Amino acid sequence: MQQLYTVFYKQLSRVDTGFKRYLYDEIRWQNRLIAIVGSRGTGKTTLLLQHIKLNYTNPGQEVLYASLDNLWFSTHTLTYMAEEFTKQGGKVLYLDEVHNYTGWSREIKNIYDSYPELKIVFTGSSLLEVYKGEADLSRRVIMYHLYGLSFREFIEYEYGEKFTTLSFEQILSNHTVYSQTINSRIKPLVAFGEYLRYGYFPYYKEDKEMYPLRLLSTLNTIIEQDLPAIERIDYYSVVKIKRLFAVLASLVPYTPNVSQLSNDIGITRISLLNYLYYLSKAEAVLLLTKVTTGIKQLTKPDKVYIGNPNYAYALAGADTNIGSVRESFFMNQVRVRSDIQFGNEVDFLVSEKYLIEIGGKNKTKKQISGVDNAFVAVDNIEFGYGNQIPLWLFGFTY
Repeated sequence: MQQLYTVFYKQLSRVDTGFKRYLYDEIRWQNRLIAIVGSRGTGKTTLLLQHIKLNYTNPGQEVLYASLDNLWFSTHTLTYMAEEFTKQGGKVLYLDEVHNYTGWSREIKNIYDSYPELKIVFTGSSLLEVYKGEADLSRRVIMYHLYGLSFREFIEYEYGEKFTTLSFEQILSNHTVYSQTINSRIKPLVAFGEYLRYGYFPYYKEDKEMYPLRLLSTLNTIIEQDLPAIERIDYYSVVKIKRLFAVLASLVPYTPNVSQLSNDIGITRISLLNYLYYLSKAEAVLLLTKVTTGIKQLTKPDKVYIGNPNYAYALAGADTNIGSVRESFFMNQVRVRSDIQFGNEVDFLVSEKYLIEIGGKNKTKKQISGVDNAFVAVDNIEFGYGNQIPLWLFGFTY
């Protein structure tokens, strides 16, 4: 146990509390069992350590943070750690990257039931099926999803300018006032160009020049390590999934022809739909459908987008399709707070009510002329007018 405490105290001493992710204040930390899932690099570990640092002036042995990929767990079980921890007066366990530990859900359930005085907060991959594991945690756990930086968060993180979040409806109804306020403090078009290239994952600050390579390396790790560990797929499937992603990345936005695509990849139709689902769970791609109840594993998507604009620039560089980037940005940001579906006549249908078309500054309103609740999200403009709204403003929804 001493090894775990040593690592914990070292990490705690290094964590910075100056900038906190949007999710920090939304979590009801008093609950007994909390799950925080998200893609690698979104800041889940930092979130845990910030909470500890800001709420326990002297954690002592009442609090313990441990990453489950620590070698200590190769010779000790999670159950043993919890037992020893409670014997020493432990009250709150923060468990990081639980998907690296075989049988995590069963042991967490047993710990939760055996030690009613103990609180547990754990993090895991966005691939994690918290409600489907070996044990049923659905009646016990409160789950949160941490997405990458919003454009609003990027501005605060990079420039130190803090703005409040805006609901989708607030943007639609009062975008001219909000864009004027923001433009008076910062040049949003400059910041937006930076964000699209490297601003989605907080670790970009460590080395902006090498960020694209690190980004692709992280994605590779998700597909090669996290996916097999969670979905129990074999090496053959991993190779096919990587090939599928490479093909999709060159085509997005893409309206899938499932039969053609499965033939090109050399897999069955069912395997293709499963692989698309896995890539969506890994947040490598975004799947858009007409289904209002979410993406289902064997549902053919109506359109496929790259997971976030940073992936597009990392993969294609100067050849990046700006139209694809615009649509990817909009969906990536808006999906966090609103239902977003495939629109028959326009690019997106939001909250089953608002029709949104995406375009550059020369985009006309012809496509939405005379249509109620229809808007154009326009790139490369600082201010909007009427139902033409700056695209970057939709990055303020979380």
